Amino acid sequence: MAEKYYLKEANFITEAQNKKGSYWKYLIPSFLFFGLIGINLAVMIAFDIDQSAIIKKQIDEIGRNMTFVSTIAPLSIFCLLILLYVKFVHKQSIRSLTTTRPKIDWSRVFFSFALITVFLVSLTLIDYATNPADYKLNFELIPFLGLLGLAVVLIPLQTSFEEYFFRAYLMQGIGGFFKSRLIALIFTSVIFGLMHIANPEIGKIGYVLLVTYIGTGFLLGIMTLMDEGIELALGFHAANNLITVLLVTTDWTAFQTNSILISVAEPSVGLEIFIPVFVIYPLYLFIFSKKYKWSNWKEKLLR
Repeated sequence: MAEKYYLKEANFITEAQNKKGSYWKYLIPSFLFFGLIGINLAVMIAFDIDQSAIIKKQIDEIGRNMTFVSTIAPLSIFCLLILLYVKFVHKQSIRSLTTTRPKIDWSRVFFSFALITVFLVSLTLIDYATNPADYKLNFELIPFLGLLGLAVVLIPLQTSFEEYFFRAYLMQGIGGFFKSRLIALIFTSVIFGLMHIANPEIGKIGYVLLVTYIGTGFLLGIMTLMDEGIELALGFHAANNLITVLLVTTDWTAFQTNSILISVAEPSVGLEIFIPVFVIYPLYLFIFSKKYKWSNWKEKLLR
C-alpha cells in the first residue's frame, strides 16, 4: 500500500531535482555525443563512405566477433562515463536517474527482458518454420560461444547507455527545463530514431525504416513515463539487441555476427515495416499496463 502511494506521488521527470541554473550541465554530454555522431555522418557523406563495405572488410581482417566488439565497445564505455558524470557532476544518484521507486526494481527489468525474449524467439521460430528458404544455418560452436560471452557483457552496457542517456538523462533534463513530459517524449524519441540514420540497413532499405527506430523511441519513452522509471525500457532494449545478435544476422545490418541463423531473404519495403510499431508495440504496452496497473495516461504523457 505504501508503494502504491509513493508511485502515485512520484514524477520521474523531477527526480533530478535540478537547482536553478544547473541545466547547462546537460549540454556537455549532449554536445560531445551528438557532435561525434555528426562528425561521423559528415565524414561518411563527404567521402561517400560505404559502411557496409567497411564492415565486410573488418570481418575479413579481424573476424565477426572482433568486428562486433569494435562496433559496440564505444557505447559500452559511454554507459560508464554517463553514470560517472551524473554522479559526480550533477551530484545525482544512479537510483534517481533510473526510477522513482525507493530502489531499482530489478523484477521489472527481468520481466521485460523475459517477455521480449519469448516474443522474439517465438516469432523467429514461426518464421523459420514457415519460410525456411529465407534462412541459412550459421551455427558454429566455438565462434558462437565467443559471441555469447562478448554479447552478454557488452550488449547490456550498450543498451543501458542508450536508455540512461535518452530515456533518463535527456528525458529528465528536457522535461525539467521545459516543464513538459510531452516535449521530452517527442524530442528524445525522434532524436533516438535519427541516431540510427547512418546504419547500413537504412542504406539497404531506405529512410522509411526510420519509422521503426523512431517508433521504438516512442515505445520506450512511453514505457518510461507511464512506469515512472526506465527499468522496463532497460529490460526491453537489452533483450531486443541480445536476442537479435545471437539468433539471426544478415549481411546488411550493423551487427553481422556469428549468430545461429543468417537471414538470406531480400528485405522488402512493405507493410511489414509498420507492423512492429502499430501492432506489436501497442501489444507490449497493453501487457505492461495491465501488469503494472498504469493509469492517468493523459496526465503522464501529455502534460
